[in-house]
Amino acid sequence: MPQSLPDDPETATTPSTATGAARTAGESTLDRISWLRLSSVTLPLTSPISDAKVFTGRQKPMTEVAFLFVELATEQGHEGLGFSYSKRAGGPGLFAHAGEIAGNLLGEDPSDIGRLWTKLMWAGASVGRSGLATQAIAAFDVSLWDLKAKRAGLPLAKLLGAHRDSVRCYNTSGGFLHTPTGQLLDNATACLGGGMGGVKIKVGHPDGKWDLRRVAAVRERVGDDVPLMVDANQQWERPTAQRMGRALEEFGLVWIEEPLDAYDTQGHAALAASLDTPVATGEMLAGVAEHYELIRHHAADVIQPDAPRIGGISQFLKLSALAEHHHLQLAPHFAMEIHLHLAAAYPIEPWVEHFDWLEPLFNERTHIEDGRMHVSARPGLGVTLSEQARAWTTADHEVGTRP
Repeated sequence: MPQSLPDDPETATTPSTATGAARTAGESTLDRISWLRLSSVTLPLTSPISDAKVFTGRQKPMTEVAFLFVELATEQGHEGLGFSYSKRAGGPGLFAHAGEIAGNLLGEDPSDIGRLWTKLMWAGASVGRSGLATQAIAAFDVSLWDLKAKRAGLPLAKLLGAHRDSVRCYNTSGGFLHTPTGQLLDNATACLGGGMGGVKIKVGHPDGKWDLRRVAAVRERVGDDVPLMVDANQQWERPTAQRMGRALEEFGLVWIEEPLDAYDTQGHAALAASLDTPVATGEMLAGVAEHYELIRHHAADVIQPDAPRIGGISQFLKLSALAEHHHLQLAPHFAMEIHLHLAAAYPIEPWVEHFDWLEPLFNERTHIEDGRMHVSARPGLGVTLSEQARAWTTADHEVGTRP
């Protein structure tokens, strides 16, 4: 028999309202989000940064990084901190989108992280499920995980289930293409002396012989046993990537990173199958679905997701489960303050990328020793915003009431 409809639609409880209330009204809901503050922070770099895309005219040198920070608090006084970022462009867009959807978290149980991610996604679904939209959600998602770990009194890695208390780390910030070769060699020596476990340098110069000379010089300086990686930043087309990949084999690299366009899945798969040197890629992809295309086509030996770019920690955990199932190496891109914890919880021995660029934003520093980055005993992410970060804030927005 057909179900009858209520006489007055104005007073009826819609299925979506009833379901939403049922999910958050039980006795297991012990706390609720009462306040959020969003901050747009512009971090100036000490010198302009150039990689292969600058040398070929695709981009201008990078002079700053835009960050979206989310601070949130609950009725019981628990707090969380999360962030996302954008390079060269997109910072104001991240902040604007986050401001539009932030109010959807007020009154919600902060423990319901998966449901809240979906709620924020549908709040801005008309602009898609990747790119700027999910990068804005990432800052909220990270703050919720930070809060959950702090409430438990655990470092985030321990909350997730750590496989190790330290992770192999390598340095990138001393190896950009604009760096003269002499300085490049000194930077490599300095980073190893400072406790780094490996060195990555940029390649993709219009003259491939110039790249090979620099790689050879670094290999000679650091020795055969030091892990060495190169990063082409999507610069090569397929024939050049094949030739350069073969020429680089002699240097015993840990990996060749982004040899092709980030979305050339078939090209990466063919290259990975033909080279002894592992192929690494993934940092520019904007969601789990895009990474899955890499995985199912066997297009990467080392997968390099970026939690802020793919939507936060919740999405990263989905991806890391897929990567583990396919026995892939993991080397998350940038944002070591987040990725240290996620890498520590990955079963297969991973790498973490060290950038000192973000250090002025936080009061705390990561500890690096004997080639490894160590998880601290501090709860959550283990970082708090510095006064310098406050000073670099260009816009902020608050919703709710802070307890």
